[in-house]
Amino acid sequence: MKIVVGIATAGRAAVLVEMLCNLGRQIRQPEEVVVCAPSEEDILGVAGVCPNLRTIVGPRGLTRQRNAIIAAVPDADIVMFFDDDFLAEASYLQAVEAHMSVNNRTVIVTGRVLADGIKGPGLGVAEGQALLAAGEQRKMSSEPEPVFTGYGCNMALRLAPMRVFGLSFDERLPLYGWQEDVDLSRRLAAHGDVMRLPDAKGVHLGVKRGRSSGIKLGYSQIANPLYIAAKEQGYPRVRAWEHIVRNLLANIVRTLRPEPYIDRRGRLFGNILAFFDLVRGRMRPERVADL
Repeated sequence: MKIVVGIATAGRAAVLVEMLCNLGRQIRQPEEVVVCAPSEEDILGVAGVCPNLRTIVGPRGLTRQRNAIIAAVPDADIVMFFDDDFLAEASYLQAVEAHMSVNNRTVIVTGRVLADGIKGPGLGVAEGQALLAAGEQRKMSSEPEPVFTGYGCNMALRLAPMRVFGLSFDERLPLYGWQEDVDLSRRLAAHGDVMRLPDAKGVHLGVKRGRSSGIKLGYSQIANPLYIAAKEQGYPRVRAWEHIVRNLLANIVRTLRPEPYIDRRGRLFGNILAFFDLVRGRMRPERVADL
């Protein structure tokens, strides 16, 4: 199988270099590593960091950059999308190939996240590497299991069904893309299985630099799930509303004593703007670009 690692990045060149150094430890090396960034400044220092590296400059936005990567590898079988702050265990790609080479119905695999800095202040590279080393020593269940969606920070896509059915990341989900992984997972799930591989392990640092503003993310927390539910039969509206209510309540409760690393007031303001637009019938995911 030809496996390509795809990385969409913006504003985090230093972290990207560390991530690429870690990628060079893979037992099963990818045939190519393609990094897409909106400017040359975003990829400073990456040249020669890991084998088979290619960099391309593409339009800003997670979904656009990931689609640009897919378009750049027309002969690849698998694109393994890693976030630019995801540290993969050395056997990660080996586990992906072992599963997907004998399970033709699997269209997406996602791995086991040993620690996720996105749920807190974020993890430093050294801390992430220590957690990764500790995880390599732990014995865990290795049975693959079906899941509702791949997790965008570590998600491998089988490209054959995407080409046959004309599927891609929805570019109406702009900037940070919020729920873009769920959207594509549910569309691909109509043509095969979405699986989690416990043997494919890694640590998501959850670096806060380079992410969307609080207002824009808050708007996307409302607009994107409703947009996806309206167009995808595989994404129930009740699930969209559960997701919305959970984020809305968190923003309301924590606005009085916000975490220093989260713009809760900005997110809540973005939530409110989205509801105003929903009532007026003008809510659309792309509006975050104008906020």
